[in-house]
Amino acid sequence: MFRFQEPDYLYLLILIPILVVFYLYSNYRRRKAIRSFGDPDLMAKLMPDVSKYRPDFKFSIVLIAIALFSVLLARPQFGSKLETVSRTGVEVIIALDISNSMLAEDVRPSRLEKAKHLISRLVDQLREDKVGLVVFAGDAFTQIPITNDYISAKMFLEVIDPSLLSKQGTAVASAISLATRSFSSQEEVGRAIILITDGENHEGGVDQAIKKAREKGIQIHALGVGTPEGAPIPISGSSDYMKDREGNVVVTRMNEEMCQQIAKEGNGIYVRVDNTNTAQRAISQELEKMTKADIETEVYTEYNEQFQVIAWIIFFLLLAEMLILERKNPLLKNIRLFTPKKEA
Repeated sequence: MFRFQEPDYLYLLILIPILVVFYLYSNYRRRKAIRSFGDPDLMAKLMPDVSKYRPDFKFSIVLIAIALFSVLLARPQFGSKLETVSRTGVEVIIALDISNSMLAEDVRPSRLEKAKHLISRLVDQLREDKVGLVVFAGDAFTQIPITNDYISAKMFLEVIDPSLLSKQGTAVASAISLATRSFSSQEEVGRAIILITDGENHEGGVDQAIKKAREKGIQIHALGVGTPEGAPIPISGSSDYMKDREGNVVVTRMNEEMCQQIAKEGNGIYVRVDNTNTAQRAISQELEKMTKADIETEVYTEYNEQFQVIAWIIFFLLLAEMLILERKNPLLKNIRLFTPKKEA
């Protein structure tokens, strides 16, 4: 397993575009100053030892070194020892609706993005628990098997969009059934399904799926995303909206009644996601009430630092930057590394 021990240092990468803009602006000012003295072509002939390309090449080397230095400070590590350990916690499967209706923007930035932000906050609050993610539209699919690797879970969360499932619809029953089967076989551990949807169910069998989950002691909490007033569904990459067969713009509305019914039958709670912080706190409080048990999981207990290789690369880059002179060396005039070769 790969990880960064100090990932906050990766924010130093923000310096790269800032330095690029500053460098381009400096070059613009320099060229403007040269033009004020005379014709640029004439000035180039008067200063034949000044290289046109070397400053840019040296600057590129420095940029790469800065980027690698930020990675070095973040302390990249590879797991070297995998052990089975016991932790006290619960198991949670999040079932996320990724149907096209979740692209609606009656909540900002969209139903789906708001749901993903909520999931990210929920994962941040987990400590010794296991979490998995099921996505569904016309079908259900396990996006993240149940795990305690929260970093990987959040990484997979970022790439979720409706294109993951070609079959559209809202198969709530399939999502609940798959989530029910996704828990570990370990006994006496609290289990919960967190269903996040706009409630537009397009298939039957929901009651049966909830019943099977309840028989296994699994709670089902429902989080409703959207508004009863609804909104049109934007078409990705276009300014247009989805239309029905008659050419009318489709308006999708949250079915709050269905979400409330699912939570009631699943012995859980219903929360309307108007505010992600409020929704996260409500669900986290419910998870705290659940029965915690020792959960066996495999984790890396030792990590090997990988900064040495990066440090050597930075060293050689900076050494090259110092050895490459901005002015041409008369002793190397026959080496045309930075000067285009003239055709005969």
